[in-house]
Amino acid sequence: MTPLVSIIMGSTSDLPIMEEAAKVLNELHIPFEMNALSAHRTPEKVEEFARNAHSKGIKVIIAGAGMAAHLPGVIAAFTALPVIGVPVKSSFDGMDSLLAIVQMPPGIPVATVAVNGARNAGILAAQMISIGDAELFTRLVAFKEDLKKKIIQANEELSKVKYEFKV
Repeated sequence: MTPLVSIIMGSTSDLPIMEEAAKVLNELHIPFEMNALSAHRTPEKVEEFARNAHSKGIKVIIAGAGMAAHLPGVIAAFTALPVIGVPVKSSFDGMDSLLAIVQMPPGIPVATVAVNGARNAGILAAQMISIGDAELFTRLVAFKEDLKKKIIQANEELSKVKYEFKV
């Protein structure tokens, strides 16, 4: 099985956040890989990965990073593949990571999700890939319908919660 999505994190300490993207991809039956690469500690490995990702069959890269958060931008500088940045909350409530990822110079775009928003990054990657995959698109439609059903069910359960002054 060839991975279509690559999930990259600056450190394995980001795994609890980034595995949310993996869970979505897994649920949607999208092959993916996961690796830890650091823009600062292993810059040559990041460059090698980014330059070769397309030839390996990768269609979308999800890159999560905290603090200085250069990883998504460095990857985007070395590839024409879409890169989705996940700002990881590590300091300053994640604002440092968010700004580092979202403020890219012209010509080096990085789609950016919310701080710790790896789940949305996984969904966005699936949506990108589904443009050329009718079966995946159908699975995404069902996935979104399931989200709707969960909210409807949650609202029904909420209506059963009793308070003295709840009307």
